[in-house]
Amino acid sequence: MAAVTSRIALFGGIYSNYLALEAAIADVRRRGVDEMFCLGDLGAFGPYPDRVFPLLQGNGIACVQGNYDDSVGNALDDCQCGYVDPRDNYFAQISYGYTLANTSDANRGFLRTLPTEIRLEIDDRKLLLCHGSPRRTNEFLWESTTSDHFLEKLFDEANADLVLATHSGIKWQHELPSGRHFVNVGVLGRPENDGSKNVWYTLLEVRTDGSIQVEFVPVEYDCERLAREMAAEGLPDEFQETILTGWWTTCLEILPSKERRGGKF
Repeated sequence: MAAVTSRIALFGGIYSNYLALEAAIADVRRRGVDEMFCLGDLGAFGPYPDRVFPLLQGNGIACVQGNYDDSVGNALDDCQCGYVDPRDNYFAQISYGYTLANTSDANRGFLRTLPTEIRLEIDDRKLLLCHGSPRRTNEFLWESTTSDHFLEKLFDEANADLVLATHSGIKWQHELPSGRHFVNVGVLGRPENDGSKNVWYTLLEVRTDGSIQVEFVPVEYDCERLAREMAAEGLPDEFQETILTGWWTTCLEILPSKERRGGKF
């Protein structure tokens, strides 16, 4: 097996789940990596959004600006989440209103400084780290509906060999015949609508032979505590149910049929 040139950890949407972020950072530290990155959406869904910032900053984790970060940082009217269903937007607005009201001015200022993408070059491979897609921060890219032809065009326009994104809340990866690689790194903020309460982050290895190794890492954390804190902050029962059961109760209408069949709805 070829030697590892670089090993990085990538966290998708944190959604204020500081408990899962703490657990993920501890796991990464045990494994050993060169760098850690967050691909955006620091707030949303969970309680106490300000608790996320010192964890990221204190551990030197570079962050991409997600749609939530742009909205909260600039006090926009909504989260720019990209939902089209009225029920999904109703719950999104509750989440956004809470996050905006409970994020300090200093942390809102930090959100405004974040870049919309981070570019890396490792052994002549061009990596692009973004939130939704290289062309739009809140674009949903799903495994079941994203064609090779579309990805090749996306890679051409982005001038990248490897694109790492989040936003949709469900991890997946795909290697194209050209050798280019797309990875949705998953999210730390909530489970994946599959009945499992854990969340996910991604470890990426680039090896001396040019190959890429992607590992999706499950993260266990104190979800019961998080649910209690959500209740104490007056966040919806539906959010708490998702955390405690692993099944989505909101944001379902955006899912394609294959991804939606992973849940009970």
